[in-house]
Amino acid sequence: MFAIGDKVVYPMHGAGTIENIEEKTVLGEARRYYILRVRHGNMQVMVPVDGSSQAGLRYIVDVSVIPSVMEVLKSESTPMDENWNRRNRENMERLKTGDIKEVAAVVRNLTRVDRVKKLSTGEKKLLINARRILSSELSYVSLEDEDKITEMIDQAI
Repeated sequence: MFAIGDKVVYPMHGAGTIENIEEKTVLGEARRYYILRVRHGNMQVMVPVDGSSQAGLRYIVDVSVIPSVMEVLKSESTPMDENWNRRNRENMERLKTGDIKEVAAVVRNLTRVDRVKKLSTGEKKLLINARRILSSELSYVSLEDEDKITEMIDQAI
């Protein structure tokens, strides 16, 4: 169980801090919720305590993971489907895992595709979201400004 003040990652939203744990009634059912303040956009998210592991809520990675994330960004792109729709679906599934290395791989692959040929609007949005997710967690872990982290990501790719 997480506690108030814990730094966590919520897949598809990025890193944030648990601000509170509250009991709320939603759709007639009283449940306990983590009130999470997501770093990017200062958004507040409610995650049911009893469903947090299924939702993929996890602690931020340790600083020792940063070099391996940078290696993922520097490594060769993984093959992707030529059909943008299938490629988009596959990348979305990778993001939903919440695994920082999977997120880094999506950022790496889509950034490189975008450099060669412009991404579709949907894939561009996915890339922007994946970059936010990755930079928000790396920023928390490294205690660096998100702009500096974004530069590091770009240089690694």
